[in-house]
Amino acid sequence: MAGGAAVAPGGRRQDYPGGLTPFVFMACLVAATGGLIFGYDIGISGGVTSMDPFLVRFFPSVYLKQAAAADGGSQYCKFDSQLLTLFTSSLYVAALIASLLAASVTRAAGRKWSMFYGGVTFLAGCVLNGAAMNVTMLILGRVLLGVGVGFANQSVPVYLSEMAPARMRGMLNNGFQLMITLGILLANLINYGADRIAGGWGWRLSLALAAVPAAVITVGSVFLPDTPNSLLERGRPEEARRMLRRVRGTDDVSAEFDDLVAAGEASRAVSRPWRDILRRKHRPQLVMAVAIPLFQQLTGINVIMFYAPVLFKTLGFGGSASLMSAVITGLVNLASTFVSVFTVDRVGRRALLLEGGAQMLAGQLAVGALIGAKFGWSGVATIPPGYAAAVVVVMCAYVAGFAWSWGPLAWLVPSEVMPLEVRPAGQSITVAVNMLMTFAVAQAFLPMLCRLKFVLFFFFAACVVVMTLFVAFFLPETKGVPIEDMAGVWKAHWYWKRFVDDGEDADGKGDVEMGIVV
Repeated sequence: MAGGAAVAPGGRRQDYPGGLTPFVFMACLVAATGGLIFGYDIGISGGVTSMDPFLVRFFPSVYLKQAAAADGGSQYCKFDSQLLTLFTSSLYVAALIASLLAASVTRAAGRKWSMFYGGVTFLAGCVLNGAAMNVTMLILGRVLLGVGVGFANQSVPVYLSEMAPARMRGMLNNGFQLMITLGILLANLINYGADRIAGGWGWRLSLALAAVPAAVITVGSVFLPDTPNSLLERGRPEEARRMLRRVRGTDDVSAEFDDLVAAGEASRAVSRPWRDILRRKHRPQLVMAVAIPLFQQLTGINVIMFYAPVLFKTLGFGGSASLMSAVITGLVNLASTFVSVFTVDRVGRRALLLEGGAQMLAGQLAVGALIGAKFGWSGVATIPPGYAAAVVVVMCAYVAGFAWSWGPLAWLVPSEVMPLEVRPAGQSITVAVNMLMTFAVAQAFLPMLCRLKFVLFFFFAACVVVMTLFVAFFLPETKGVPIEDMAGVWKAHWYWKRFVDDGEDADGKGDVEMGIVV
């Protein structure tokens, strides 16, 4: 990584010369806009599925259920449709597959070109969705959007972690999550305005405007510089040295460059990163690449962000009121992400994750209690305005806890703990698990809400307990540690040190293949 500090022999921290330059800041800002396409999609899909003209055209059975619920039927089940959830979640299956393919592109061509390919594919999906005449066009468009999201989410966090100085890596990497939250907010605002367009075609505008953030990352990626790490990985050391000087804003880069060369040599020595990441010495990083994105989705956040308008409509809010409630939670999400941006490199990753876990636990329990007290098991009730406002306030508290903890840090931590030789493969695993769990939660939420009713929120609360305990016992603090020196963090950990023994044979003796044939 083009980092800002080194760990000298004996454990003494030694700063590399240079710091955050305008060049690095602008490069990270442009790269982080890759989060806009992901965030916009999260916000837009739930909004259009709460618009009556969209439902009448593509999902008439859901519209009829909604009308029946308005006449005294169960509020819990009115949006229960596998075809409707397939529209939302098909993107994430495509993103899962694309993220695995993106690892090879990121390693061979560089991080910036993965972003470019992702942006182009996302643009194609926007065209299909905006012009959709039937459900097939909608879902095909969603698949193309998913390919774009898979490439962008695989490459952007790696790019940010490699460009940022170690002491500012958390802040700059969290720019990706900041752009995701900005995309969600913009989508919520557009949905609110589009729903009020006479003629019932506002949903087309909502879907088609996803082309704007896609164009930003597509054009921006063309002008992005390669990271020094990527240049070394591809056997271009002189270009890497020149880029490192430009990145750091100083000619005194020898110490940092030597660290990068060592990491680059280790990377080039690995011809099969997908096999190497299964070696015993990489077990801690592999566990984090799987567990952290899995836990992020089990917080229940995408239930709120995907289906916020649908959920609020289920709670008895009117159509426009439900969209406005989603705007409010989107604002809270964006504002709270700034808390993480400015504190993650001061208080550390663990503190934010533990506090956020406690806050999300309280939020899920409170939402479940409020909904259960009003709707009970029947799902038939009318919500008074004051009670509805209380639900929104509690949801906002929950969203805030997520936005400064598991939201940004679930992208930051996996991308910073991976050694260079397996970093693209590791990030692909992170994105793939994230997308798989996002698909599963999106596909299962509405049927589960129909069957488990308010108890569903207690289920997510139990998941938050488990993930908070995981952080407390198994996640070491990585604040301020250069990526090249991250192995020392695992060697000092009470549990993971048994997997990263310095005495492991170079040929991988003692490796555990976890039952996977490679």
